[in-house]
Amino acid sequence: MKIIIVGATGTLGRKVAEGFAPKYEVIRVGNTKGDVQVDITSETSVKNMFEQIGAFDALISTSGKGPFAPVNQMTGEVFKGGLLDKLLGQVNLVLIGQHYINKGGSFTLTSGILAENPVAAGSALSTINGGLNAFVMAAAPELENGVRINAISPNVVEDSPAYFDSFPGEIPVAMEKVVKAYEKSVLGIVSGQVIKVY
Repeated sequence: MKIIIVGATGTLGRKVAEGFAPKYEVIRVGNTKGDVQVDITSETSVKNMFEQIGAFDALISTSGKGPFAPVNQMTGEVFKGGLLDKLLGQVNLVLIGQHYINKGGSFTLTSGILAENPVAAGSALSTINGGLNAFVMAAAPELENGVRINAISPNVVEDSPAYFDSFPGEIPVAMEKVVKAYEKSVLGIVSGQVIKVY
């Protein structure tokens, strides 16, 4: 199985790549590092990535950024930056990637707990994560050739202590547990699901 991992050089992506690498062909994709580079906010860059890699069996995205800012300090421009990156960027991977993926393949995107459990200064990320979850549920029935799509929605992870204070009352989840959720999405049979890890 040939698996593209976009965001493979980040905290979460690195662990996910390590989890799949022993058994599968893993293509590590990053913004500036990795086997292949991509800017997910650029449709041209995304298309070039798929042209370079060719046909594949699964794509996992752990990529995308969104702003943390209180609503009374938020601007449309800052908000839009997150929509173009974490939301539309991951959607681009599916919209373009569907034309390169092998029959019976799968897409796995990454949203997050803020879709359901908001925190202070997290309105943009709550919107982005909720949008990703909705896209996955709506797109799943329309994908052709047995292609599946799911979203992984993790809590703050143990390997990101810098974010702990932003998630009061939440128990950080073990990276191993999050990696298992990606395995369920890629190796299992579910589609159109938001797989929650919290």
